[in-house]
Amino acid sequence: MTDVVPALQLEKIHKSFGGITAIKEFSLSVHRGEVVALVGDNGAGKSTLIKIVAGVHPPTSGHIRLDGEEITGADASSVRGHGVEVVYQDLALADSQPVYMNMFLGRELVKGPLRRLDKKRMARETQALVDSLDVRIPSAKAIIRELSGGQRQAVAISRATHWAQRLVLMDEPTAALGVAETAKVEELIMRLREQNRAILLVSHNLEQVMRLADRITVLRRGTQVGTRITSQTDKNEIVSMITGLQAADA
Repeated sequence: MTDVVPALQLEKIHKSFGGITAIKEFSLSVHRGEVVALVGDNGAGKSTLIKIVAGVHPPTSGHIRLDGEEITGADASSVRGHGVEVVYQDLALADSQPVYMNMFLGRELVKGPLRRLDKKRMARETQALVDSLDVRIPSAKAIIRELSGGQRQAVAISRATHWAQRLVLMDEPTAALGVAETAKVEELIMRLREQNRAILLVSHNLEQVMRLADRITVLRRGTQVGTRITSQTDKNEIVSMITGLQAADA
């Protein structure tokens, strides 16, 4: 982690829905080549925070910066244009389409004056990408619904790898996967870090968090309890912070 300006900087993010406060004064930085995990019980505000960064929900107050550039108030399309991609638990893949069409979903390549889909080029580029990431699928032309859960998740992460120049947001990317498929997805996450992407990871799996994350920040009922360097903490302390059984400062 050598960059001075964080890939993502959140400053005093506050989010209310009507009279309900979902996020209170949340601040965090994520650097390139770093995995930061966001943990907390159900209803703590983790997914809401991911959606705020992704441009789905505007913050009520506070500032969002990418590489030092203010993007507060940007919508989801604009945020993607800034090199941010999201991998959700539900994947957001088109089941009836081949892998390569999903890779270029919303960014399809075209050719000629009639602007026809350049399917051969999309398939070729997709195959090269999944090969480079060692994603084991039958081919770039395989239909999404014919793939296993782990293969589908790998496709979603590969798509993020292809388009995310700055930041990848991951909301429970392995929650529905078995042990072997989870291990494969974790390998992909580590490759993203090696490729100098910044990664903000939401996970309920604390063992996974301890394996993958450089830092861990804890939310409880919308309030940021604290942030810990993973190598300087343990699972027991993180559980205490999540449950509120032990005081912890930020």
